[in-house]
Formats: sequence, structure tokens, C-alpha cells
Amino acid sequence: MLDIWHETVPIRYGSIDRSDRLTLGSVFSFFQEAAISHAADLGVGRDAMATTGQGWILSRLSLFIERRPAYGETIRVSTWPRRWDKLLALRDYEIRDAENAVAVRGRAGWLVLDIEKRRPLRAQAVMENLPSNDGIDAFPAGPAGLTTRENLAKKMERAALYSDIDYYGHANNARYIQWIQDATDMDVLTDANQIRLDINYLSEVLPGETVELWTAPLAGTGPSTEENAADYPQSEGPGFAYEGRRPDSGQAVFRAELRTGK
Repeated sequence: MLDIWHETVPIRYGSIDRSDRLTLGSVFSFFQEAAISHAADLGVGRDAMATTGQGWILSRLSLFIERRPAYGETIRVSTWPRRWDKLLALRDYEIRDAENAVAVRGRAGWLVLDIEKRRPLRAQAVMENLPSNDGIDAFPAGPAGLTTRENLAKKMERAALYSDIDYYGHANNARYIQWIQDATDMDVLTDANQIRLDINYLSEVLPGETVELWTAPLAGTGPSTEENAADYPQSEGPGFAYEGRRPDSGQAVFRAELRTGK
């Protein structure tokens, strides 16, 4: 078993935008695939967890793109577990370039889910048997719990269709990032040299369900409920709050905050 998992991959055409650089959604996909592979190596992957009726569900993620690697660059994606915080199993992520400089870093909070009951279980029971990697921090604090922002305006709607649905029968967490990208002005993301994203997943979206995306500009540089703001990397630039809602009830299915920098 490897305490820290590494994958070396090239930046291919499907991972870039018109600026010729890595997109936010592609970063998220690299993180997700590396975490899945590492969990399997540690004996807590999808198939092993299924034997006890359990699975991994992403609850929160914070990431900061310090530099966007360009098409043709080779990067090293790394990930490792970082103990637990109440119900959340913490996992760190990092992307380094060919010169070993950090390009992206992040931290996620995963839930151990009872698949049949759709209820979270105690993460400690799983995490206490995994490497703790104490002192190896990509982010110095855990993902923040985001509160709803005021003055949000409806931007668009998305239905959860075939390409959105994953193995567990709900919209994959990576698809939410695609929705956020599509709800953001194209030039803001294309021109950004740095990108900071915080996202909280609040409720699963099932096949055929429609999600309304609401958004508003942000003032300031820190997530709305961040307790250790001084310890978090920030982007000085345009910021936006997002909330995905069910059309019938107005229930929030996710909240996110995105900031960009030059």
C-alpha cells in the first residue's frame, strides 16, 4: 500500500480551453481518478467497500490553481488521506509540473455512505486503518461549510441525463463543476491565471431531475464561513457564488464559491 499516490499524465487536448491551458473541470477529473485508484490500492476502493454495503461520496472540496499547466506539459498528480474530521474523511491533492513546482493543491472531505439507506457512517472506522500522513498538507485547513448568499439570480437549468449519472445512480460530483463552468462568463475562466473553488455537496441529484443554477458576484476574497482564512490561498479577482436548487422546493443541492486571479 502506498501512503501517497502518484500519477504522471500529459495535458491532452480534451483538458484545455481556448487559452491552451488546463481547465478547472479537468483538474477535478484528475483528482477524482487519482483518489479512486489510491482508495483501491489501500483496500477501501469501490469493490471492497461494496462488500459491506458502503461507498464513498464527495461532500466538500477546496482547490486552488496557482498556475494553469498548458497543453503538452507533463504533470504529476498526487493524493493522500489525512485522517478525519467528524463524519468527513479528509484527502489532500496536489499537481506538480515537470520542474516539480506546485501548480494545484486541494483538500476534500468524503463521506462513507450506507448505500442502501443513503446515510453517512462514521469515517473513523475506515480512516483509522489508513495512513494518516501527518504534517503533509496540501491545504492547511479543511474545506469550509458554505452558507447561502443573498441576491442570487437564476442563470440556467440543467437536467441530470445519461452522461451525468455515475455508478451510484446519481449525478457525478464532477458534473457539478461542469455546470458551474457553464454558468460562468467564458472570458472570466479563459483569462484567469489562478482559480480558487470551494464546493459543498448537499443532496444527490437523481436521473431526470432538473437543477436550477443561481449565481451572484462576490465581494471579498475568502469563503463565507472560513474559520482559518489567513491559512487559505486566495485569488485576487472576480468572484462568484453559486447555488444549485430543485425547481419545485427551492432546496439547495450544492453551494459553491469561485474566485479568479490574474
